[in-house]
Amino acid sequence: MMVASHAQTDAVRRFSRLFTARLGVLRKSLYGSRFSLAEARVLYELATRPSSTAGAIAADLGIDPGYMSRICSGLARAKLLRRAKVAGDGRQRRLELTKSGAAAFAKIDAASRAEVAALLEPLEAPARRTLVEALAQAEQVLDPQATARPRTFVLRAPLPGDLGWIVHRHGAIYAAEYGWDAHFEADVAAIAANFAAKQDPACERCWIAESAGAIVGAVVVVREDRATARMRLFYLEAEARGLSLARHMVETLLAFARQAGYRRIVLSTYANLTAARKLYEKFGFVRTAQSPKNHYGKKLVAEDWALDLA
Repeated sequence: MMVASHAQTDAVRRFSRLFTARLGVLRKSLYGSRFSLAEARVLYELATRPSSTAGAIAADLGIDPGYMSRICSGLARAKLLRRAKVAGDGRQRRLELTKSGAAAFAKIDAASRAEVAALLEPLEAPARRTLVEALAQAEQVLDPQATARPRTFVLRAPLPGDLGWIVHRHGAIYAAEYGWDAHFEADVAAIAANFAAKQDPACERCWIAESAGAIVGAVVVVREDRATARMRLFYLEAEARGLSLARHMVETLLAFARQAGYRRIVLSTYANLTAARKLYEKFGFVRTAQSPKNHYGKKLVAEDWALDLA
């Protein structure tokens, strides 16, 4: 294994000094409470992993068992946690927060969220996204098991710059995976530009799929005519596929289309996009037309699909 250079070591130490100062972890007490950082972290562990043991928490946090014992004793004296015997092991004690302990944690947790929100508030949306993505990458490098944990996703409205990002990712993904040329990106850019310029929020919508601050997909619904909606610009990053996110995005879009009063929704795709076609079939879309096309530097079969919303 290669030894880290002085420059690499100094870079990590420099970031650590910056981040610990910004988050206020060097203060005698945390967020104006009477708890130290270590005590607050133990409260967090007990709140998020009930019925754990002092030994398990100490091992995970790298805390000396004697120090962990003193922390737990202090929290117990303050009636913030209780100990219970572990069945089959008389030496171990299961730790649980009392009602007062849960209330103390909730107060610290709210203060922590407020402080981090204040840290992010001055940053523009792209800078926030860059920071969160970088931290997620650092977490995965330092803790490879992080990639095995369940990912959470949110669907949100687009922020300034997001439509441009969608165009970029369409161009990059379809070039890499299917060999499509720049004409495809040009078509996507025209669709995105038209949506940005003419969107009617009452019956047209864009959803951005986001995970850990990173955009991992998007989908758009626009008006075709009074009774018909059209699904457009649907894509997912490779790491977000196979996680039920695509189904959730389509369900959200269809619910909006019905609420907006559409009776039918249509889309256009290509026969070689097999995963997308299977998804459409699961929702009841049927193919209504197909024709061979020389598109994007390839010989493709264009398809039209439709779903009766009634």
